[in-house]
Amino acid sequence: MLLETSPLWFAATNTWVAAAEVGGVAIVIDAPPDPEAVIELLARHSLTLGGLLVTHGHVDHVGGAGAIERATGSITYIHPDDDYLSLDPTAQVQALFGTLVPGSYLPAVNRRPLHDGDRLEIGGMKVEVRHTPGHTPGHSCFYLASEGWLFSGDQLFAGSIGRTDLPGGDFDALMRSMDERVLDLADDTRVLPGHGPETTVGRERRTNPFLRGR
Repeated sequence: MLLETSPLWFAATNTWVAAAEVGGVAIVIDAPPDPEAVIELLARHSLTLGGLLVTHGHVDHVGGAGAIERATGSITYIHPDDDYLSLDPTAQVQALFGTLVPGSYLPAVNRRPLHDGDRLEIGGMKVEVRHTPGHTPGHSCFYLASEGWLFSGDQLFAGSIGRTDLPGGDFDALMRSMDERVLDLADDTRVLPGHGPETTVGRERRTNPFLRGR
């Protein structure tokens, strides 16, 4: 398996690229408003994009989706509870910065809705969708059981958790999601987050101040 990442745009959002082999069909997890850099990650290994999986609708994770669709013909998978965010990334940027900062803000058009428990098969990879509301209502993590990988978006970070003080955030919901859809995984599961370094479920269970005793 091939796995590569790069922190992109102002928020240093981790875009993850996974494929069964060089030159094969890839999945991309999250698309910040820097689509050229995402496409470069694919080209580096001669990969064809089989699907763009978006963990949630914040602009630093979905702003580049529309441009990537246009360049590759790909499908964007996102939970419909975050449509209110992902369908208007320009409004998010203007709310955050008061103006449009450099980036791509085309909303995804070729969309497929995600639901908890969905199992996608793309490029020979089997991906389980785990709906984890809390950071946003539609936030979802993506689990590859064969590799022991959890793409956690902004649900779980090394030493922290996703913020819940933005509109649509809910701390209690996030912690329920953590108990039911993250901490049920094996301790050696690799956590591949939306920001910062990777970690494991076991490391976070032992050391993360939000998770001790859970």
